[in-house]
Amino acid sequence: MDLNDELKTAAWRKATKSGSNQGDCLEVAPLSGGRVGLRDTEAPERAPFVVSASVWDAFINGAKKGEFDF
Repeated sequence: MDLNDELKTAAWRKATKSGSNQGDCLEVAPLSGGRVGLRDTEAPERAPFVVSASVWDAFINGAKKGEFDF
């Protein structure tokens, strides 16, 4: 399947803690080859970012360790 077709049919989801933000969050979707799609819920028509499994894993690991905390 072509990546563009895969992104159109991807199972996008957002964090349950986003609650009633009405779109103020990111959505993620698992893709083939372990890749992950990321898109802004305020602009789902824009092209999403697609990252490799290793990039996604590094991001999640860093987030869990608080590396992105302000």
